[in-house]
Amino acid sequence: MLELKNLSFRVDREEAGEEEREIIRDISLKIPDRTFTVITGPNGGGKSTLAKLIMGIEKPAKGQILLDGEDITALDVTERARKGIGFAFQQPVRFKGIRVSDLIRLSAGKRLSMTEACNYLAAVGLCARDYIDREVNSNLSGGELKRIEIATVLAKGSRLSIFDEPEAGIDLWSFQNLIGVFRDMRKKIQDSSILIISHQERILEIADEIIVLKDGSLAEKGPREEVLPGLIGTSSAVRECKMAEGGGAS
Repeated sequence: MLELKNLSFRVDREEAGEEEREIIRDISLKIPDRTFTVITGPNGGGKSTLAKLIMGIEKPAKGQILLDGEDITALDVTERARKGIGFAFQQPVRFKGIRVSDLIRLSAGKRLSMTEACNYLAAVGLCARDYIDREVNSNLSGGELKRIEIATVLAKGSRLSIFDEPEAGIDLWSFQNLIGVFRDMRKKIQDSSILIISHQERILEIADEIIVLKDGSLAEKGPREEVLPGLIGTSSAVRECKMAEGGGAS
């Protein structure tokens, strides 16, 4: 289980002549094992920052991060990865000169047969023979890179897999495929957990738990059945308001 205790994060902007800004404000929450959790909320609410704090990319100003009761607050990214935390970025990294098969084997941290490496690609809906020997470079689309990155997370076998806005920068067709991948991952959760940062309704619909962040604070947390109806109602009201405003101006 992942536990956050009174976690805060500030950005010091003195060099730019601005005051210090608090991005994450005293957040305490628990993310249980064997759950598919989605963190959502308005833009600028601190969602991606919280994911980076959990992974160790950013360091908190105060508070603790515990994994199965062990304090990992001071551990760096590599150490947290060894503890079983995996992270998929909004914009996957391209590696010129590295083949897809090499990347999957590196992520697994062990020797894999070509069949085993291909199985991870098949799990994310990619035809292995078309991708296994390709370079992870600019010739791949955003959707292809996203799915390859998810394949590497699967190969790593992370106990906690974090995906930061996986829908960012991909086309509708790739997004449809991505939803299918996440549905399959949710069905196969055993001793692992999945944490996704997203505001997409279709991703929220397959969550077990939904966490809502607003202005860096925990606004709501609970089962999908309890939290999602209110979120959908809010976004629907906003859409209707915008449509009414547009109609009045025309």
